[in-house]
Amino acid sequence: MIVVPRFHRHPTPLPGLHLLERLPLGDERGYLERVFCEEELADLLEGRRIVQINHTLTQSAGTVRGLHFQRPPHAETKFVSCLRGEVFDVALDLRQDSSTFLKWHGEILSAANHRTLLIPEGFAHGFQTLTPDCEMLYLHTAAYHPEAEDGVDGLDANLKIDWPLPVSERSLRDQNLSPAKSVKPISLSSRRPGKQQGAV
Repeated sequence: MIVVPRFHRHPTPLPGLHLLERLPLGDERGYLERVFCEEELADLLEGRRIVQINHTLTQSAGTVRGLHFQRPPHAETKFVSCLRGEVFDVALDLRQDSSTFLKWHGEILSAANHRTLLIPEGFAHGFQTLTPDCEMLYLHTAAYHPEAEDGVDGLDANLKIDWPLPVSERSLRDQNLSPAKSVKPISLSSRRPGKQQGAV
């Protein structure tokens, strides 16, 4: 039996960071698209499993959220998609000894372009809404642990993140995040291949 791929993979400049293009199957009624497939994406998961799914709404255009991450042993891989509206989605490499440490990459995610950013462990993540009422879907390989959460100031001038719109809104928490130079690099050496993180 021929298995038709439901995702195209696009490279990014940061090793381990993948852009996935979902491939809808449509007709005159509309379409069906696969948001995630453990079998097709197994090589990218490297033994991890999705353990938590979150859905967010951001009402105002120009809002910046992030940059957020979790530290080991609750480091996580995320699949990030935009289900309504359009966002500029950013991943920042915080991996210790990485050749792209403190480098960032951004992609436009929207309901129209059917794209997902696969963000590996050791990266911080954030986005800016480019339209009102943006809905985001997150698939996580680790459950949320408040004691492990951390972040980087998304407006840190040293990062030079080129947010497309003037920043209209940020949470108080995000305004108080540390600058990049103060954030301890993330060591992933304690994670054994195939070890499940964050499973309950």
